[in-house]
Amino acid sequence: MSDLFKVAIIGSGPAGMSAAGQAAKREMSHILLEKTDHLSDTIFKYQKGKHVMATPSDLALRAGGYEEGVHQGMEFEEGTRERILGIWNKHCRIEDERMPTYEGEVQDFDINTRLNAEVVSVEGEKGNFSIKLKDGDTIRAETIVLAIGTQGNPNLLRCPGADHPMITPQLDDPEDHIDKHVIVVGTGDAGIENALGLATDPALGNTVTVLNRGTDFAKAKIKNATDLTSADEEGFLNISYRTSPAEVRDGEMVVETETGQEIIPCDMIITRIGSQPPRKFIEAMGIEFTSEDRSAFPKLSPEFETTKAGVFVIGALAGYPLIKHCMNQGYDVIEFLATGEAVKPADEPLLEKVFENLPGGKSVDYWLELYRTNVDIFAGLSTLQMRELMLDSICTAFAPGEVIFRRDAPGSSLFAIAQGSVAVEVNPNDPSITVPIGQGSIFGEVGLVSGRRRGATIRAAEDTVVVELSRKAALKLIGSSPEADEAVKRISIERQILQLFGSGLTPEDIKPLTDSAVVEEISAGKVVIQEGADDKDLFIVRLGSMRVEKGEGERQTFLGLIPAGNFFGEMGIIDGLPRMSTVRAAVKSEVIRLPGEGFLDLLAQKPQLRERALQIMDDRRRSNEEIESRQDKDGGKVDNFSGLASFLFDEGMGEATDALLIDERLCIGCDNCEKACADSHDGLSRLDRETGKTFAYLHVPISCRHCEHPHCMTDCPPNAIQRGADGEVNINRETCIGCGNCKSNCPYGVINMEPVPPEKPSLLSWMMFGSGPGPGEAPYSWRKENSDPGVAKKAVKCDMCAGIEGGPSCVRACPTGAAIRVSPDKFLTFAKMTEDVEG
Repeated sequence: MSDLFKVAIIGSGPAGMSAAGQAAKREMSHILLEKTDHLSDTIFKYQKGKHVMATPSDLALRAGGYEEGVHQGMEFEEGTRERILGIWNKHCRIEDERMPTYEGEVQDFDINTRLNAEVVSVEGEKGNFSIKLKDGDTIRAETIVLAIGTQGNPNLLRCPGADHPMITPQLDDPEDHIDKHVIVVGTGDAGIENALGLATDPALGNTVTVLNRGTDFAKAKIKNATDLTSADEEGFLNISYRTSPAEVRDGEMVVETETGQEIIPCDMIITRIGSQPPRKFIEAMGIEFTSEDRSAFPKLSPEFETTKAGVFVIGALAGYPLIKHCMNQGYDVIEFLATGEAVKPADEPLLEKVFENLPGGKSVDYWLELYRTNVDIFAGLSTLQMRELMLDSICTAFAPGEVIFRRDAPGSSLFAIAQGSVAVEVNPNDPSITVPIGQGSIFGEVGLVSGRRRGATIRAAEDTVVVELSRKAALKLIGSSPEADEAVKRISIERQILQLFGSGLTPEDIKPLTDSAVVEEISAGKVVIQEGADDKDLFIVRLGSMRVEKGEGERQTFLGLIPAGNFFGEMGIIDGLPRMSTVRAAVKSEVIRLPGEGFLDLLAQKPQLRERALQIMDDRRRSNEEIESRQDKDGGKVDNFSGLASFLFDEGMGEATDALLIDERLCIGCDNCEKACADSHDGLSRLDRETGKTFAYLHVPISCRHCEHPHCMTDCPPNAIQRGADGEVNINRETCIGCGNCKSNCPYGVINMEPVPPEKPSLLSWMMFGSGPGPGEAPYSWRKENSDPGVAKKAVKCDMCAGIEGGPSCVRACPTGAAIRVSPDKFLTFAKMTEDVEG
């Protein structure tokens, strides 16, 4: 049995190495236990040659540096995986020639290290812990520092075939894989770096597909996300957005896309989808977690001590995984054990600046605890996670009546109220009509989800303290905290129901509905309501759109479109009859399912709501009957209309808010639309009339649809893409950095990367002095000069001629009326009208 150590450090990742290095520097009795035959398994498993970053750049590293010529603790600076491992191995007393070393300065301390020391159990109390190893030995220590991370417990795919031998959670050396079809699942930093390593070396000849469940890269560094989208644009790999695994089979993966299932051939699948703490092992020590959720972290004191006295947790297992953070924690916990005094974290000066404008001169700890305690979406976060989140946020105090943001202002950030309350001005014509939002709640979630401009002016109703989370920080929070995800969903559901049903409802009125609501993701083409079925639930379209059909067998009559923000299913609930039509997802969508009985109870309590629901139901019934009555004996007309409607759905009309259509029976091919577009936008047309698809007489050119939930906005690092007051999606060329993310994300190919064109002269200068370029496109000579790939380019797309009197130039310039811009509630009417003309 070993002697009693002052501290036993379990795990030799960055956090454990730093703690052990500081213990050795202080000549504290210690032992570093590592279950593998090498140090720092997490970094050891990084792909060969990976560059390890020392971020955040403005955070001081306490574990390194010199004081009076003596090195203070474990060294770390950015460099290759091999260099970092070599330096760290130099500090450890390991007599093993397999350990890589770095021929640099040998530091003046040795770490007492034991490899192949897998811990199977921990017993005892503070002052006398017994650590049992797999090989039968027992280590005794007064205190324990757990720095084991979570990488040993990778998440598995949630689909059939998740245990297929093609699947691996890591990539060692990209050069070991040649001429393979590889699928990478996960778009955090690890997944992106694996994909780039396999795809960007042409000599390897790999075909790489990256699956992104969403459309952004909230968990990745900006540089990694930019490099990935650039590689996609340049053809090195393919990113498949809004795509998730459905099944793994020999040599292929079935994936669920926006438009249905597809099969991708593959030889290897790399799953970088996160990992979970080894909860059973940790709880056996008597350590409590912040919640029952499988991804929750242990409860920790500010000094990193768990609910088990004498056991400390640092590093990724504490929810703070960046290497510099981990190493600072290792230093801090050893200093606490050595001196008995808490060490102010290294990020304290940074957080002091975040909170410096808040009232009362309170400490960082005070504000962190206030925000964590008072704000619902922060309930599941540890103090360490709160510190990281606040570094990316803006904390502000507002006086009563002070405006936080105004109606129609651009913005995609999320706000949370830590103290006080706000008043939402719901009537633009009467600011005195307001709805309160109280302490602990959030606002701004509509801009976060859809990118639309602010829907109302919001003022502080009293002395109020809020925190503003950038879109990236908010999405990262929602993606990493189940409690935050649940809170945002609950609040957004409540507000969507209130906005949709109106009729003077309050949150208390709809609480039974909100509490029983379920958000469901619906794949493209999947049936939500089946004609003839007897279910009685009500649905709200949260994202995407639904198509309504009626018929038998393969013969289906298209009845209409239900875009995001509308409800359906009320007919069967109110009438009590079987479903009269089939409703299926037009594109990959999300719906809110509400119990029909709860909706009926609400109708009984609110006569105004009942009247409104009956009116909507009658309008829909009349519309359906009108379409059905158009069907002749052979079904010709309705088939034409259904085919046309299906075509429009396939071309993105199911998620459009404004789209350009061209009636080819009227179009004379003059290209006035393109010329007018170019003349209105510095010589760069945002319209390609000839390309695009046509059904019968109706042509959908390459032009922006201004989607309800724009794909292009989901990952714009400088936040250069905004929505106008009328829903138009604009790109600010002044702030655009030319990363190309928007172009990669757009499924309709309507965004181009173009150099900044020469300034247009006035019409008089052009006519009288020949100054150029004149009307229309930029000259060919300029385009040729700027065609080189090295020329800086920025994103351009249709902006609906925002700010130009008279509206879209393409429509105004059409001499025959062939070009028309339509919104979802009009395009099917337009299709029916033109179908009548055709008939």
